[in-house]
Amino acid sequence: MMKYFKIDSVHLLLCLFLTSLWCPIEPTSTSVPTATTAAATTTTSTPPENVQKVTVLGQNETSITLQWEKVANIVTYRLHYNDNDNIIMKDVTAPDEGASVEYVVSSLTAATEYNFTLFTVFEGINSTGHQFAAFTAPENVKNLMALRQSETSITLRWDKVANIPTYTLQYNGNEINITVPAGVASGEYVVSPLTAQTEYDFTLLTVFGNVPSSGERITAVTAPENVQKVTVLQQTVTSITLQWDTVANISKYRLQYNDNDTIITASNASVQHTVSSLTAQTKYDFTLYTVFESAKSSGARITAVTTPENVQKVTVLGRNETSISLQWDKVANISTYTLQYNDNDNIMNINASDGAASVEHVVSSLTAGTEYNFVVVVVFENVSSSGLSLTAVTVPLKVASVRVIERSVTSAILKWDKMHVYTYLLEINGDDVPIDPRSSSSDVVTFRVSSLSAGTKYPFNLSTVFFEVKSTAYTGFIITAIDCAASPWHVTNSSIQGRIEGLFSNATATNGSGLHLSPVGADVSFTDLYPGSTYEVSLFYDTPSERLLQCNHMLPIIPPDINAHCDYWAAGYSILIRWDVPEGVWTGVEVNVTGDTYNVSRNGKLETQISGFQPAKVYKVSLATLSGPLRSKSLVFDCRTDPRGVIAGAVLGVLLFCILVCLAVFIWRRNRDFLSQNKNLHGGTKPSRSKSIPISVEKFPDHFRQMSADQNRGFSEEYESFMAVGTEQTRKTAEIPDNKAKNRFTNVLPYDWSRVKLTSVNHSENSDYINANYMPGYNSNRQYIAAQGPLPSTVNDFWRMIWEQRVKGVVMVTNCTEGGRAKCEQYWPLDCTPCLFGELLVTVQSEQREPDWTLREFGVKNKQTSEERTVKHFHFTAWPDHGVPEGTEALIWFRGLVRQHIENEGDGAPTVVHCSAGVGRTGTIIALDVLLQQLEAERAVGIAAFVQKIRQSRPLMVQTESQYVFLHQCIMNSLQLNQKPEENIYENSDMIYANATALREFHSNNTNP
Repeated sequence: MMKYFKIDSVHLLLCLFLTSLWCPIEPTSTSVPTATTAAATTTTSTPPENVQKVTVLGQNETSITLQWEKVANIVTYRLHYNDNDNIIMKDVTAPDEGASVEYVVSSLTAATEYNFTLFTVFEGINSTGHQFAAFTAPENVKNLMALRQSETSITLRWDKVANIPTYTLQYNGNEINITVPAGVASGEYVVSPLTAQTEYDFTLLTVFGNVPSSGERITAVTAPENVQKVTVLQQTVTSITLQWDTVANISKYRLQYNDNDTIITASNASVQHTVSSLTAQTKYDFTLYTVFESAKSSGARITAVTTPENVQKVTVLGRNETSISLQWDKVANISTYTLQYNDNDNIMNINASDGAASVEHVVSSLTAGTEYNFVVVVVFENVSSSGLSLTAVTVPLKVASVRVIERSVTSAILKWDKMHVYTYLLEINGDDVPIDPRSSSSDVVTFRVSSLSAGTKYPFNLSTVFFEVKSTAYTGFIITAIDCAASPWHVTNSSIQGRIEGLFSNATATNGSGLHLSPVGADVSFTDLYPGSTYEVSLFYDTPSERLLQCNHMLPIIPPDINAHCDYWAAGYSILIRWDVPEGVWTGVEVNVTGDTYNVSRNGKLETQISGFQPAKVYKVSLATLSGPLRSKSLVFDCRTDPRGVIAGAVLGVLLFCILVCLAVFIWRRNRDFLSQNKNLHGGTKPSRSKSIPISVEKFPDHFRQMSADQNRGFSEEYESFMAVGTEQTRKTAEIPDNKAKNRFTNVLPYDWSRVKLTSVNHSENSDYINANYMPGYNSNRQYIAAQGPLPSTVNDFWRMIWEQRVKGVVMVTNCTEGGRAKCEQYWPLDCTPCLFGELLVTVQSEQREPDWTLREFGVKNKQTSEERTVKHFHFTAWPDHGVPEGTEALIWFRGLVRQHIENEGDGAPTVVHCSAGVGRTGTIIALDVLLQQLEAERAVGIAAFVQKIRQSRPLMVQTESQYVFLHQCIMNSLQLNQKPEENIYENSDMIYANATALREFHSNNTNP
């Protein structure tokens, strides 16, 4: 490339002049030819011709390509042009070959107009010069971009080049000239109309002096079409699922909502998209764009809401037979709800009050005793929640009427018409008893209420139950009958008196000839009765609607008293006893002379002759009238035989005297036995005054020493006086053949009046029998049940008794086997595995063994009613049969455990006590419990009186003299302690029950010697 120097015209002329002076001009690639130089080297002065035409072959931003035809094949040319006010000269040597010359003027400035002068140079002489102008191409635009795209247009934007206003846009064979207004820095042009979702190649040329730039190229696409329809396919609490068809197989879409922008790629002709993590019951505005290349459509808009949340809880506020009241809290203050029930057969629209926080609605016109399935639906912007379901029932119908069709002493049968398929709930005596109507196949329901107390009024409520919803209760009452036979009656030959425990309002006594009324009160008293008659005593209870017969009892009264005397007869060797006709009912006369008894039936005679006596003697005679098993009060008088036959001689007299002496001794002994027997028969059940008076604490030690003197002589005599107590009472039920096998011993049979009666099973007359008696306590006539140890065949009856009597505690004072002999059948499970005894399932819930006793707790469940109870078992293991424990302390402490349990329960249920026979050890522990209570309350104790009392209820109670002495020893040892028998340490019976050993150690450590 030739190197040029930039000089002005003055310097050029000076240079030419100096050159011509000092050196010849030799044209070089760097010299600038002038006219002077040419004249100096050429012999002619004619310059060469100018080129005819200079053609601009090409232009770019930094160069211009020129072409011209050679002039007369001259190869030397000189080109002058200005560049930023500087004259640039360039010598151009054309190739020898060719008729034209091409020359590229480079290092130019873009978008500039250049004025060129082209000189033809021949032998150092320049032509006059051919002048022409040319432009360099402008620069390409900067920052050409597609500013906006729509379905039919593309808006282009670019920065202006050097404030050039003229541009040419070429695309798809189209050329558009664009003029950008002056004063703006950028150009902008909307290309339209175009085809949607089509790619276009744009070239933007900058034009300066009609010379375009090389062109800035850009590819842009038109926006695609919008989807035709967007459908809300599904709504949930946290999501909305949209669906649309693709546009022209475009697979890319953009979904915008709430500052969220999601790109979605479709793979099928139909698109489903779930927008998740949304907020419940909220309105969302969605815009869906179709995306083609970098362009998106104008956007299809749709509004959708999320499903509202369900109500949290629906409460049944109230109900009756025809309506149900529902309540629920509002959801996000939404006020529109739908209530559906009966499988959507009924739909109710509910509008809640704006200011309320909850909604209440009463569904009415319902059917009684019917189950309804409700669905509460929250509605927001016509979109429903999934719904909260609940089941509720209307109140069943009330039982119309209940009749008491059968009553007994301990039970009653209720009867009512069966209703629908409800169950029933009987509330009576503190118990809730469910009744299944399916137990009866008829149209009526009968139910026996058992384990009741005699002569007691039991109010009851009977409700129909449907899905644990009770109807309005039918209210009634049961009045149990009275067991007149079990009541204590006192009869004379003209009166009947009795103290009745139970409800009655009228009492009558009839004997077929008259009616006697008793004054109203707890005591029944009939006077002026006919001696020896049998009266039917009837007790009645008057209710507002009827008179109830409480009991009927046949009571024979004492036969009439008799008046009698004796006459001489048979020369003194016989006596004749005559009597007046007794006023009353009698069947015979009992005559007792010298210990011999003669029964004289009522056969029209009012006398009897008895022989075998001696003349001139006095004999003791007693008479009593008889009426069945009853006898009147004895009439006792002296009867003297005829003295007129006594004329014998001295020898005969002496002999007779000896005989009479022997006879007198014999008669005296017989008479003494007779009187003793008579006393036992007629006065044995009534304790003597001395025995009935309790002995004070202060006097008891002296009493104990007196009774212990002479090898316990006092105890022996006092104990012998109990032998006949109570033995005159009947035991007929125990002697029935079917019941004999239920008795462990033939001589220990329960008295009829005090025996425990079980509820009859399958209407069997003898199924109510068990060898057990109610026993009196300190404050109750039925505080205990004394029972024999169960036999293998009576274990089920034993548990049935515990259940029916609502027993909470069982005291066992025997071991199952003693001395190799079975004393009691084990009636509880061997381990924790439950055992079924009849209808009762028994489980050992706990067991604690101590040296002298074992404490257990049983769980008892009735399989028919599913009712469960707890029974505590106190088992004293250190008491030999027919004997006494080695010491009193263990038994006294054991009794304390039992006593505290009874007091804590406090429900009046009896406590069962048993050994083997249920009389010896059983009677001793019962007596000890009562006597210690008496000792604490009265500071006195009546041991003999209480033993007599319990022998009236069950035979042989406190069976041996040693047991009777042991009772006194227990009382004596209790008095020797410097504390009451019942200390505050017993206050927590549960703790005692859990750790009886600790209790005994506490006692040992804190008792003064």
